[in-house]
Amino acid sequence: MTVTDGDSPDPADGAPVPRVLFDTGTLETLDQASTGAVWRLAEPGRQVDANVVRIPPGRHVDPHTEPDLDVLLLVVAGDGTLATSDGPCPLSEGSLAWLPHGSSRGLAAGERGMAYLTVHRRRPGMWIRPAETRE
Repeated sequence: MTVTDGDSPDPADGAPVPRVLFDTGTLETLDQASTGAVWRLAEPGRQVDANVVRIPPGRHVDPHTEPDLDVLLLVVAGDGTLATSDGPCPLSEGSLAWLPHGSSRGLAAGERGMAYLTVHRRRPGMWIRPAETRE
């Protein structure tokens, strides 16, 4: 049985079914102006978050610190540079980087632009709590 984007068979036991979610080969067909998240994992009940992000040539993501989550970053197309507190780290297609929580990181796309997959623990949803009463 083959399951592709959008198909969701209903197994008899109600268990989730593995399936293909995105084909990174389609990145080549995107408009060159496409930037930011071009795909997001949005399946209900998931324990991880994942995104495919595209940065056009000559563009960058400013250095920032993620205080709570470790992130895996896999370059799926193009090339660029990972800015770290230890200096720049070149990235090419197939590079897999670990971005530990608390670390400073920034990204710059190379001449061909860069697309990458990020995967990290799912962030808990926002909690809206009642206002605290003052005594």
